[in-house]
This record gives sequence, structure tokens and C-alpha cells, in this order.
Amino acid sequence: MAAVEIKVPDIGDFAEVTVIELLVKVGDTIKPEQSLITVESDKASMEIPASQGGVVTELKVKLGDKVAEGSVVLVVEAAGAASAPVAESKPAPAQAAPAPAAMNTVAVPAPTAASFAGTADLECDVVVIGGGPGGYSAAFRAADLGLKVMLVERYATLGGVCLNVGCIPSKALLHVASVMDEVSHMAALGVDFGAPTVDINKLRTHKEKVIGKLTGGLAAMAKMRKVTIVRGVGSFVGANHLQVAETTGKEGQEQTGKTQTIAFKNAIIAAGSQAVSLPFMPKDPRVVDSTGALALKEVPKRMLILGGGIIGLEMGTVYSTLGARLDVVEMLDGLMQGADRDLVKIWQKMNAPRFDNIMLKTKTVSARALPEGIEVTFASAEEGGTAPAPQVYDLVLQAVGRTPNGKKIAAEKAGVAVTDRGFINVDIQMRTNVPHIFAIGDIVGQPMLAHKAVHEAHVAAEVIAGELQGNKELAAAAFNARVIPSVAYTDPEVAWVGLTEDQAKAQGIKVKKGLFPWNASGRAIANGRDEGVTKLLFDDSPEAHGHGKILGGGMVGTHAGDMIGEIALAIEMGADAVDIGKTIHPHPTLGESIGMAAEIAHGSCTDVPPQKK
Repeated sequence: MAAVEIKVPDIGDFAEVTVIELLVKVGDTIKPEQSLITVESDKASMEIPASQGGVVTELKVKLGDKVAEGSVVLVVEAAGAASAPVAESKPAPAQAAPAPAAMNTVAVPAPTAASFAGTADLECDVVVIGGGPGGYSAAFRAADLGLKVMLVERYATLGGVCLNVGCIPSKALLHVASVMDEVSHMAALGVDFGAPTVDINKLRTHKEKVIGKLTGGLAAMAKMRKVTIVRGVGSFVGANHLQVAETTGKEGQEQTGKTQTIAFKNAIIAAGSQAVSLPFMPKDPRVVDSTGALALKEVPKRMLILGGGIIGLEMGTVYSTLGARLDVVEMLDGLMQGADRDLVKIWQKMNAPRFDNIMLKTKTVSARALPEGIEVTFASAEEGGTAPAPQVYDLVLQAVGRTPNGKKIAAEKAGVAVTDRGFINVDIQMRTNVPHIFAIGDIVGQPMLAHKAVHEAHVAAEVIAGELQGNKELAAAAFNARVIPSVAYTDPEVAWVGLTEDQAKAQGIKVKKGLFPWNASGRAIANGRDEGVTKLLFDDSPEAHGHGKILGGGMVGTHAGDMIGEIALAIEMGADAVDIGKTIHPHPTLGESIGMAAEIAHGSCTDVPPQKK
């Protein structure tokens, strides 16, 4: 018997995640791939699996701890394990590191592929499973490169969660909420529009028209590219065959009983993820996930948001502006985890009037459906803490994360290894353990964001086309993005990319900060929205000789999400404070705050009081 440390594996673009649940205790016997802890990022919760079996002798983490790749989770006594000391994990480099392609890189036993002896109804070079942003982008790129492509989608329209019940409809409603909030502030400037009246049916119709325009456009582009859409639920029946059970209806859940088999040379798995549903929540129309909230059936008087992440807070913004009073419950010590606390503090101050209760370090333990509403019971998330009394709500939104759909496509019959959590490991070319099968998007790991999936999709399609056509340049494509930006489309918006200040402190990385307050921005003052800030972080380690390359940045304020791309580009290009500060930004704009933040870091900004020497 020997002591072995079990560490956090590669966790994708997130330098740190927070422990929200302990799934084992000292004395437990664990197996390889058994889930040990649950961690949470701003977009999802996920479980960290064991890389080694044995008996747990020591827990190294507790609830609320922040962990990163290489952090020790626990120690096990493992039979037959080598007694050599465990090598210490290397510290994160000062320069922002490339974002890994996969969330889980723990070895997963490869299953033996099934042998398919039937006949195929259809044949193609590439079959793509899932029609979301990643899936349709992969299909369209492969078709543009001259391949015969089939796209399998269970729903009536392309676009996946993002276009149909996620990113796009939520932004349509957030725009309406933003205009309503803006109008309410105009009275102080001498322009009074009076109290708004909301026609919920017309608002819902507007949202559906936005969805219809985009999904209709995708259908047209698929036709232009000669991409064959095969409607149904796809599942592997062999290493080169996919069976599709035809679906019908708008929701895509009802099956007709008809099946087709597709023979393929290559496959791209883009099956996405689904919202986590807490097992103790009652099956009641007053308990919804983000999809149900976007249906916008009515505006509740009291609404509870389970989870203080981006998705819940965005939907809370919409419902609050329409008239709902909000409570939010979060197990950790702050909302919008992942963003720097100074940015979130500004957001929270601006949004305080929306909330009756912000219950931090609190968990939901039970709920029951009553005629007057959903009664929810709370408990402290930390030992010895206090919890609020049970509350009754008209609507409860579950926004506690998403889980990947890796276990739902019979991947094992193709020989594809899937982790216990449902993720599929891939290399930087998005290739699974089966060389001709690729995976992209939510199913390969964090962050679960559409813009990441699209870039991964292009890589997979290009590699396949390059290998089939003998094009070495395409075949060498790889997903090597240095950073992936995150945005909360609340009011004000919060956006960040690369290393955050909190992460720099935790990792012992010395940075030079340029913080530009929007109360020194002419455009922000003219807009009546000068609460924001723009922050840039530059490498200030001794070996960088002062003001080095930009490592990260964030901002809170109106249109922050529209501007964060410049900071992402600066990181990708290896810009320093002089590069950004001497790039002429138009005046007066909010975007010039990025240049001024760089000037502050450099010590050359003339739009703020002189810095003390």
C-alpha cells in the first residue's frame, strides 16, 4: 500500500474553480473515474473524477475552497502504487497560457467498438451530430471545403440551445429590459415617458420572430451549401455508422418510429449539454430552467434564482424589469464567480434595488408545491452558519449549471471514450481516442460557450478535409486559442478575458494594473452611465523588465461585452501597455477607456489626476 495524491486535472480555460460539494469522505473506498468533488465556474458545475482507486485517507479541500489544475483533492492508499514521491505541480506561467481543448484529461478506458453488419441508407464524408453553433459551423465549414456533409438535429430548426432557447432569445429580452430601464432614467433629465405598459404576448412574439429569422437563415445557408439535414436523435451503432431515430414536433422529443442509418468516413460530435435539474425540486410549471424562463408565460410577483451565475442573473434582469421581485441563493461567498470581485461589486451596487434577498453561502435543501406557490427551504452551506426561513415563490428558476450529453449518443459503440461525467476527451485538433471521430463544444469541456464551440468546429472540419484531400496545411489545424472571453449581459454588463486579478494573486503572478474609472469618460458621463471601470493587467514579473505583455482584462459598464474583444485580441497578439495606449481610439467613445487604462498602467494618461510617485 502506498499514499497517492489525487489532483485536479486540466480544467480548460478556467484558472480556478470553486468547490461546492464533497462527494466522498475519509475511509471511503473509491474507484478510478469515480466523482470526488463538485466544482463550479460562472457557467456550469462539474465533477472532478478520481485518476486512481483506493481508500481515502485525507481530504485536502473543503467547501468554498478555490482549486486549479494540479491542486491536490485528497490522498488515497492505493494497492500496488509506486512509493516514489509525488511530483509537485508547476506554477502557472506569467504569460496567459493557451486554453486547453478539453475539460477532462483523466485517462478513460477505451471501449471496444460495436460491429455493424446492416446496410446504410445514406453515406457521407462527414456526419455532424447536433445543430447548435458548433454543429452547424462544423457542417458549413466542411461543406465549404468540398466535403459531402450530413447534419443530424433532433429539433425542427437548427441553432441548438443558443439560438432557440438560450443566448439569442435571452438577448432579445435583455435588450427590451435595457430600453425600459433607460427610459425610466430619462425623467431625471427632463424627458418623462410615463410608466410603461407591457403586452407579454407581443413581447413573446418579438422574441419568437428573432429566433425565426436566425434559424430560417441557417436553414437557407445549409441548403446553399448542400448540407443534408437529417432530423432525429443520433446514436452510434458502429465505428463508421450512425443510426438516426426520426423526431417530430417543435420540441423534438417525440419519435415517429422511423430510423435511418448513415455510413460516414468521419464524424464530429457536437451534442452539447443540458441544464442541471435538482432532484428534490417538484415537477411543477412554476419550477423552470432557463428554457422555461425564456418561454415568458407570465411575470411572477416573487421569483427565486437558484445559482448566482451568469444565466440566472441575466434572466433575473429581464423578469425584474418586467415587475418581479427577486431573491437569489448561492452556495459560494459571492455572485458571478469567475469575474473579479471589484467588477462584480459595481454591478451588485447598481442592481441592489432588484433584489429583496441575496442569500450567499446558502444552499437549497428541499422544495414543495403549494397552491399559493413553491415553498423552498434553505440551509447554510458552511458548518455552524445560519439560514433564512422557508420562503414561498411564484416562480423558481434553476440555474445551477449544465451537464454534457456524452452519455446519450451510444459513443461506446463507436469506441469513443466518455468520462463518468459525460465529457469526451479530445486533443488540440478536437480528435477523440478514435482517430476519425472528433468532438467539439460543451461536450469537450469548459467553458461552455458558443464562441468557443464555433472555433473548435472550424478546426475539426479543416483537419478532416485536410486528411481526406491530402492538404497538409488544413490537416495541421489546431485549437490553440490563448484566451476565451466571458460576458454577463446584465445591466451593467460585466466582461472579462484572460487572467483576472484574483487569479494573479492566487498564483503569485506579479502584475501591473491599469484601472480607468468611467467617471473620467466624457461619453459615459454624457450617457448618464459613468459607474463603470475598465481594468487591464500586464506582466510585471522581474523577468519581464517592467511593463510586459498584457495578461488579462475586464470591464463593467454598458456595452462591455461589445468591447472585450479588443482586449482578447491584444492578449492574442502579445501587446503591451504602449501598444494599446498608442493605438488611437476614437473620442468620445466607451472603447477609448481601454487605451486610457493602458496609459494609466504605463504612467502616461492625462485624463485622470497625476499618479503619486
